[in-house]
Amino acid sequence: MKKDHLRNVAIIAHVDHGKTTLLNAMLKQTGVFRANQAVEDRVMDSMALEKERGITIAAKNTAIEYQGVKINIVDTPGHADFGGEVERSLNMVDGAMLLVDASEGPLPQTRFVLKKALALGLPLILVINKIDRADARIEEVISETYDLFIDLGADEHQIEFPILYTNAKTGVSHVKLEDAAQDLRPLLDAIVSAVPPPAGDDEANAQFLVTNLDYDPYVGQIAVGRLQAGRLQMNSLYSLCGQDTVQGGVKLSALYTFHGLAKKSVESAESGDIIALAGIDGVAIGDTISSLDKPQALPRLIVDEPTVSMVFYVNDSPFAGKEGKYLTSRHLLERLEKEAQRNVAIRIRKTGRTDAFEVCGRGELQMAVLIETMRREGFELAVSKPQVITKKSDGKVLEPVERLFLDIPEEFVGRITEKLSIRKGRLESLVNKGSGRVSMEFLIPSRGLIGFRSQFLTDTKGGGVMNSLLEDYAPWFGSIPQRNSGALVADRAGRVTSYASYAMEDRGEMIVEVGTDVYAGMIVGERNRTQDLTVNIVKEKKLTNMRASGSDATVILRPPRILSLDQAIEFIAEDELVEVTPKSVRLRKMELDATRRQMKAKKDE
Repeated sequence: MKKDHLRNVAIIAHVDHGKTTLLNAMLKQTGVFRANQAVEDRVMDSMALEKERGITIAAKNTAIEYQGVKINIVDTPGHADFGGEVERSLNMVDGAMLLVDASEGPLPQTRFVLKKALALGLPLILVINKIDRADARIEEVISETYDLFIDLGADEHQIEFPILYTNAKTGVSHVKLEDAAQDLRPLLDAIVSAVPPPAGDDEANAQFLVTNLDYDPYVGQIAVGRLQAGRLQMNSLYSLCGQDTVQGGVKLSALYTFHGLAKKSVESAESGDIIALAGIDGVAIGDTISSLDKPQALPRLIVDEPTVSMVFYVNDSPFAGKEGKYLTSRHLLERLEKEAQRNVAIRIRKTGRTDAFEVCGRGELQMAVLIETMRREGFELAVSKPQVITKKSDGKVLEPVERLFLDIPEEFVGRITEKLSIRKGRLESLVNKGSGRVSMEFLIPSRGLIGFRSQFLTDTKGGGVMNSLLEDYAPWFGSIPQRNSGALVADRAGRVTSYASYAMEDRGEMIVEVGTDVYAGMIVGERNRTQDLTVNIVKEKKLTNMRASGSDATVILRPPRILSLDQAIEFIAEDELVEVTPKSVRLRKMELDATRRQMKAKKDE
């Protein structure tokens, strides 16, 4: 049975190609907001971190009404590190809008999200966005997109997609570039005609697949997903089909459908609709809610395996407990397990220690977002350097290999090629665009990219663009040099002085400001040689009665390089940790005692 009054569609695109801005315009033009209502930009990016970083991190649901048709829309992240969100979201919809920048064209993450949509056999609508750009090259971009579809093995039905041209900021869409359209009606018409209505039998056995989890302080855990078959009703009993068990007699405490940015409470929900429900304890992503007498589980969601792991430690530094609320291993494990329930791309493994847990995910950015979220919630923790997750096949150790896409000014080609070759990168293609910029493509082990981003931005003087995608697994590439500089390590507790910092000017670069409290074993700077150096950074100038002209002149110091959380994670070496608290990001040695560090170094030799 076709549900002609429903459409379920996802918006997919590369980072910063305008998904959330376009969705804002669609919400405005379909009457979700009042005429005089003040609406912020990118209203769907509701998390504080999303607003700060300007990217979508978590997939979100909304719904609009157009000419009697309810259109459920899922706004998805564009970054490959949050690919788990994209894969889950595409399981709920019957079609997708692929947004491509009119100047930049299809980029690596475009390939990633399109590959996932084509694999599920979804019909697509191509939306060329930002057509007002001065450097727009619309015909070439359409040609590149067709090439990408063919390259990814699209069938003949998928490649016959409608094309629309939009300016998301002004809320205008065109079927033909020169037509007189003034709003987004052509795009909404295309969604209604090109995306098939969902099929669903309201009389069949109820089957609801949990695709996302949310939390509400009033009703508790909320499960979000698509009702594939049957109806769900309040005050009825159902079964929860978990991974290994079936629990009968569960009852809903709330049932919602989506309307605009809000959830609308309903007494019953029909098949084919995207809905949310509450009242079921212990529900996890991939579970099925089915009828009480004939429970039938739907296939569980399968997402790509994690490629990177980090160890999260309980903070045991001398400054532990000064800033955070949640400090113990119990707090840390509960929070990580809660994250793994909500995010299927993250796995938690216990280590041999009670105060350390291995967290596996898709990439450094995903890890940094999790750590930043936890510190804002009041957690104190320490994290290790990211490590790649290897596989074993036929007695060989295999490691993940990434396809790295670079767009850099041509004068930096030699420098970047040399740096990547040291990290076992292999140049696959080089295209000089003739505009002073060069596009390069490398195959490189994921290990080689750990800590490379900040170095890349320094080497290209901020003018380079870097994207990577998981390509495959390949035999272990051998040792890859990471940081080629040592650390300046404080040898005692105290407060950093300008006198001691001035003495370090020729030893390296400081990463803490004068007046910062430090402890023994804390990293205070990057040395300009390969070995670590233990320094007295709290030393004060000896005061005497003697004064000489100019001896007390003001000391002028180079400003320290203060590292963000992302930069700190990239910077640390194997034997170092990042200590994260609600107010501070500190770098430290795993072993704080200098004598023990020396003894361990001698043993390793």
